Amino acid sequence: MLHPSRDQIQLVEVLAALGHPVRAQIVRALSSGEERFCGAIVPDVPKSTLTNHWRALREAGVICQRPEGRKLFIRLRREDLDARFPGLLDLLMAEPS
Repeated sequence: MLHPSRDQIQLVEVLAALGHPVRAQIVRALSSGEERFCGAIVPDVPKSTLTNHWRALREAGVICQRPEGRKLFIRLRREDLDARFPGLLDLLMAEPS
């Protein structure tokens, strides 16, 4: 699993990855900063569909994945994203009025 370094994260790619409602839901679920088991984040979405969402988020630099045995753990790269694009995640996670 390749994760882009902090300086390789591009705004256009992050916004494209977050433009899908399921991916935005995943990011909101990870916003606490805790690492979570991938199967417990959005359980109502088929595993094959989630695999594509994880890949898009990982390649854009939004999440970091870590395998542990047969499980895959995911966390939001909040520190990296905040360093590259201050305030972006807060804006995207704000509830619409």
